[in-house]
This record gives sequence, C-alpha cells and structure tokens, in this order.
Amino acid sequence: MTLNPAEELVEIVDRDNRPIGALTRRLMREQGLIHRAAYILVFNTAGELFLQKRTLTKDIYPGYWDMAAGGVVLAGESYEAAARRELQEELGVTARLRHLCDQYYEEPGNRVWGRIYTCTHNGPFTLQAEEIDAGRFVAPQFIQALNEVEPVTPDGLALLPRLLQA
Repeated sequence: MTLNPAEELVEIVDRDNRPIGALTRRLMREQGLIHRAAYILVFNTAGELFLQKRTLTKDIYPGYWDMAAGGVVLAGESYEAAARRELQEELGVTARLRHLCDQYYEEPGNRVWGRIYTCTHNGPFTLQAEEIDAGRFVAPQFIQALNEVEPVTPDGLALLPRLLQA
C-alpha cells in the first residue's frame, strides 16, 4: 500500500540543518517548517540536463519545469538514500551519484536544505505519472530563457549560476 504523499513523515531540521523532529508533509507545508530534500541533476553524455514538467497536482510549484529529480527526505532517511529512492521512483533508473553541493533555499512557503547530486544517464526514462507530465533534455545555458516562457522552479533557478560555473 502506497502512503498518501501528504501523510509521509518528513525530516524536520533547524536553520543549521540539524534534525529536530518529524512531521507529515502536510503539516510541514502548513507550518512552513525547514525540511530536507535530495535533488538529482541528470545529465546525458552530451552535457544536457533532463528537465521534468511537474504535474498540476504537486503540492509546490505545480506545472513548473524542474531541473532535478528528487524530493523530501523522509524521517530517518539519509540524503543519499532519498536521492536513490527518488531517482528510481520518478525516472525509473539507477545511476552513480556524485555530491555537488548543499544549498539552503528559502521563500514564502518553502524552506529547505537541499543536497544536490549529479549523475549521467541517457535514458530511456519511465516517468512517474503522479509527479511528472513530461521530460526533455536541455542545454543548461538555455534554462533561463525557458523560464521566461514557462516557469522553472525557483529553488532550481537559485542553483543555476553555480551549475553554469561548473
């Protein structure tokens, strides 16, 4: 039996990324609490980044393009375990993960400590229908232009300058 995503127990952390408890995703969102998330930037061998169009039912940034596969770290779960789980759930693949950086991101309605990983995979992918409407590879330098036409998740855009420097 699959748990309703709103009822998943999420690791809650403080501003220094120290665990302080666990609550359901629904309560974490309602209370605007800081949580952890794993992000996986999936590149193909040509250096293009796989973007996912989020479904309109997502609890945050519905319908936006997302630069990363990934999601919240569940209570008691490590960042790496969350990254591996999310990559398998969302794209149906496994890959060797490389830690890129950690990033704190905050805006109204979203406060998150993210651990960003990269991997290389050319597909094919099996997109998780509940979370992803479409996907495509895009050269990273064109993501800002895409955002002017169709929105890209702001936490992803915050990472873009670092990605373009790498």
